[in-house]
Amino acid sequence: MIHGKKVVVVLPAYNAERTLELTLADLPADVVDEVILVDDASRDNTAALAHSLGVSTFVHANNRGYGGNQKTCYSLALAHGADIVIMVHPDYQYDPRLVTAMASLIALDVYDVVLGSRMIGNGALKGGMPRYKFIANRVLTAFENIMLGEKFSEYHTGYRAFSRSVLEQLPLEANSDDFVFDNQILAQTSYFGFRIGEVSCPTRYAADSSSINFRRSCKYGLGVVWTSVQFRAARLGLTSPHIFDPAGPRLATGVQRARPLLTPESGVHSGPTGQ
Repeated sequence: MIHGKKVVVVLPAYNAERTLELTLADLPADVVDEVILVDDASRDNTAALAHSLGVSTFVHANNRGYGGNQKTCYSLALAHGADIVIMVHPDYQYDPRLVTAMASLIALDVYDVVLGSRMIGNGALKGGMPRYKFIANRVLTAFENIMLGEKFSEYHTGYRAFSRSVLEQLPLEANSDDFVFDNQILAQTSYFGFRIGEVSCPTRYAADSSSINFRRSCKYGLGVVWTSVQFRAARLGLTSPHIFDPAGPRLATGVQRARPLLTPESGVHSGPTGQ
């Protein structure tokens, strides 16, 4: 805990068997109260490995997509009593040791959301980010800053920390189950007036790091542009997109989104379901 706040790390996992142990080893045990992994119907042994390492492990029967995985992660974290929820990718692309700094900024009531930015400093390209992704990141971020009226260094990091109140109040069920969920949740956070901060985060692009292909990247980029246009139209009162509806659907923490992984010997699940 930090300042009496329960810190839960969520791992949205897909084929992360080779990097999971590295990720878990670098999580600060003196800060993190619980780790929850949601396996999105991986084709490898991610779930079994997570369970063997003592992680609360839940499995989607079918692949729900990156956004769908996050919805499950956040629902479970809230059901488990989290005050601060930090999403860490189990592919070891982002440095798990920054959990302490990110959680502290929320626990001290400095920010409601904290992003681990790869664009502060010169670490992105040095860490192996493909140049076309770097350029696209900078262009899209500049466009979004104009449309949203913000000054963030990037919107596309997968390393995020949230206060409980943010996850409870945003209409997250209205968001996509695909990759653009990442962008929609930040646009919502800005739209509803929550405080967002950034910390510099070194990154590692390696063979084991997850990455979407060029076609999916283009689809994501178009989704980012559309989300920004919706944000500006909503601000001007021209339309009422469902993702910015204050009465929109919230996460349902009482709904079973994924089954807990069972031990073959005893049938006991790997952690409390909170359901």
